[in-house]
Amino acid sequence: MFQLQQSPYIARPKNVDTMEYKRIVAVTGLPGLFEVVSTKSDGAIVRSLEDKSTKFIASRVHNLSHLESIEIFTKEDNVNLVDVFNAMKESDEALPDIKDNKALKAYFEKVYGDIDFERVYTSDMKKIVKWYEVLKSNDVEIKLSEKEEETDDEEHTTVQDLAQSDEAVTLEVSGDDTAETAKPRAKRKRDGEGDKEK
Repeated sequence: MFQLQQSPYIARPKNVDTMEYKRIVAVTGLPGLFEVVSTKSDGAIVRSLEDKSTKFIASRVHNLSHLESIEIFTKEDNVNLVDVFNAMKESDEALPDIKDNKALKAYFEKVYGDIDFERVYTSDMKKIVKWYEVLKSNDVEIKLSEKEEETDDEEHTTVQDLAQSDEAVTLEVSGDDTAETAKPRAKRKRDGEGDKEK
């Protein structure tokens, strides 16, 4: 299971073409990864790393999880997802087929054997592999921002907690995994019309 730290939106600097890891996010209800391009008071504009489409994400509908704020359960202390990504990068092991659960576990046992496989589920391992492939194909340098160490005392939220809340949906990578749980996108508010209150 992943563990998340709350992280503020990070706007993309002007005149910067390369993607920075600190601006890469997962969005509840949407498959894949996104780059935060800019922020607004009620959400953020993000660009898909896969099809390069740009869309507005309303904060009242979706949650953004910055990859650099995600931690992985291990047998000892939690580690940042960056540590796992870097272990994958340095390994000679070929990436596994994400449809083969046994191959997935065998791969991570070799690449990062300290993972707590009782709390890091197959769906989590699929995300890690898929996200790594997307980051690699976009030439994103996988490294933490300098202020990452200052967030150690911040409150953590698990993916399981998010999945149990009314507003959150699972962060599955493939479209099929999110199709049933993703909320339909509401049209932009006009004087309160079309806005359902719970």
